[in-house]
Amino acid sequence: MRPPVTDFIAREAQFGAQNYAPLGVVLSRGEGVWVWDTDGKRYLDCLSAYSAVNQGHCHPKILAAMVEQAGRLTLTSRAFHNDQLAPFYEELAELTGSHKVLPINSGAEAVESAIKSVRKWGYEVKGVPDGEAEIIVCADNFHGRTLAIVGFSTDPDTSAHFGPFAPGFKIIPFGDARALEDAITPNTVAFLVEPIQGEAGVIIPPSGYFPRVRELCTGHNIMLILDEIQTGLGRTGKLLAEQHEGIEADVTLLGKALSGGFYPVSAVLSNNEVLGTLKPGQHGSTFGGNPLACAVARAALRALVDEGMIENAAAQGARFLEGLRSIRANTISEVRGRGLMLAVELHPEAGPARRYCEVLREKGILAKDTHDHTIRIAPPLVITPDQVDWAVEQIGAALTQDLS
Repeated sequence: MRPPVTDFIAREAQFGAQNYAPLGVVLSRGEGVWVWDTDGKRYLDCLSAYSAVNQGHCHPKILAAMVEQAGRLTLTSRAFHNDQLAPFYEELAELTGSHKVLPINSGAEAVESAIKSVRKWGYEVKGVPDGEAEIIVCADNFHGRTLAIVGFSTDPDTSAHFGPFAPGFKIIPFGDARALEDAITPNTVAFLVEPIQGEAGVIIPPSGYFPRVRELCTGHNIMLILDEIQTGLGRTGKLLAEQHEGIEADVTLLGKALSGGFYPVSAVLSNNEVLGTLKPGQHGSTFGGNPLACAVARAALRALVDEGMIENAAAQGARFLEGLRSIRANTISEVRGRGLMLAVELHPEAGPARRYCEVLREKGILAKDTHDHTIRIAPPLVITPDQVDWAVEQIGAALTQDLS
């Protein structure tokens, strides 16, 4: 007989660091858009592990690739070649139109790798004086939780009492091209930005913003780094969110869904000579580019493309957005989204969004609150129209419920 849910949660509290505040559910199984708790109750996953499970939970083809490769070879380090790395490079570069690929493990490591690479490019190619490179970032950004990254966060919960921080970053408002233009100096080497700010609450910039950003970066010889770790790989209804804007980044960061949720895999993609500045011994990772990771990522990419998940994200995202906007509830301030990256903003007087996420859990939907009054909704890209309609019905019922 399984231990009660309270036992799992109590043991977590006893032995684990308290750096998360999860909803009171203990999950034990997943398939497609569904997950089950230890009591056997089924839930529609509307978080997808922060968009890491775009392909759905336990996708059988990714699982098969993982099991097969795990029985052959898992890790060699980059001291030797392996037979999965070159095909991974080639397939990912061909799919995204990139010239160079740097494989790594987590999204935050990809961000750190990009920061190192553009600084090196700035010194060795652009001619910025050593130690004076500047990178521009946006307020309300989320690029990970390493020390350098939290140093340029504007969220006090992320950065408070973790300093001192690395210098060399300027913070400007998101969606303001004039602010970017004013922040640029001869020492600026890059602009690091999310196409849509996910952790901030699915904040979409105004029309025309990114074409102007691209123009400014090109004109000032600045590398445009797009953090597509959440927005990339079909989440917004395009392979990359930049495609909605008709632009191309100089450096693109991928992670999360690059493995379909099976294994930590991320990558830095470059369409210029930025990654060419790295020489042997200057950057690396024991696990980055290992054969198991590459085999899993190759299967995850094939599933995404061959099974039409990107197109489905566009179609079902439009359906979901329309459904959410049709909900007549005094609690709702705004509904926004692109593809299956959606958010419901609540009026402050409606109370914390966490309360409504708890109600949704009772109704069989797992969603996540962010910044007090926003509910993020991001189901796997394999969701069907019937499942979208059911989810909208449950969300509508939760948001019209009197929680006073």
